[in-house]
Amino acid sequence: MSDAAPRSPRVFSGIQPSGNLTLGNYLGALRRFVESQERGVESIYCVVDLHAITVWQDPEKLRRTIRELAAAFIASGIDPERSVLFNQSQVSAHAELSWILSCVARLGWMNRMTQFKDKTQGKNAENESLGLYAYPALMAADILAYHTTHVPVGEDQKQHVELTRDIAAKFNHDYGVDFFPMPAPVIEGTATRVMSLRDGTKKMSKSDPSDQSRINLTDDADTIAAKIRKARTDPEPLPETWDELSERPEARNLVNIYAALSGEAREVVMERFAGQAFSVFKPALAEVTVASLAPISSRMRELLADPTEIDRILGRGAERAAEISLPILAKAKEIVGFVRSR
Repeated sequence: MSDAAPRSPRVFSGIQPSGNLTLGNYLGALRRFVESQERGVESIYCVVDLHAITVWQDPEKLRRTIRELAAAFIASGIDPERSVLFNQSQVSAHAELSWILSCVARLGWMNRMTQFKDKTQGKNAENESLGLYAYPALMAADILAYHTTHVPVGEDQKQHVELTRDIAAKFNHDYGVDFFPMPAPVIEGTATRVMSLRDGTKKMSKSDPSDQSRINLTDDADTIAAKIRKARTDPEPLPETWDELSERPEARNLVNIYAALSGEAREVVMERFAGQAFSVFKPALAEVTVASLAPISSRMRELLADPTEIDRILGRGAERAAEISLPILAKAKEIVGFVRSR
């Protein structure tokens, strides 16, 4: 049996609605999503609320963070008319295809996924939800439900796209079809991995107990400047070349952030500030950071003042997402052998 899937470029990516979106989320994801949209690539962006409930969520807080994330997408430049923006739980294809793919995926593949091990480190893994263990199959469904060809991800998520490719290949092989495409991870950009302001060896995280470790998209100008001023550095001035920062993770992180926000090459930034102390560099970094994020935080506040409009936007996005994914799901069910009414 052969059923060739369409191979026109299509981007899919999603973010969990867990609150406190950071500069890392903006540089590593949101801004790249906007760039993809501006290149005219068909783009589908998802608030992955099904993934969020793999750990317990307060229902009211979850509703709030779903809207906050949608507002962040729009404030960062995602146009709901040009891209598809929706929350995952409104489109049934994600959960339905996830079960089919869970029956294709192998336990050994799941056991090799590092994120479950990272999230349960120091805990009794047997007390965690089945959803937390099996969510890579849901992530594969998120991607494959749209015949996605490209998935923008951080380096730490590349393994999930590779698993998705394995699942797609096994489905195609088992059923003798050429149905699911092999999605490619897209890892690019100056600052795809923004590090903590308190520890340059750790990723900037919205779950870090210290608010001083990150810059939130909702921080005002004074808060941003204060956090950068207090960011951990070392006593040495900035050198002339990027390579000379290889053993200075905090300094490397701040230069990386400046380059990403300013759109300049890291080498250009190094040349400009070579030999200067962080007392000179940090105010310049604060200035460029405030200039980039202040319009986003302002727009987010405007959007969140009208939650009904956000819900309308997500609902319309879900309708558009369903128009794409439900025929793909229906064909997958047919391939598997399910019977449905005509």
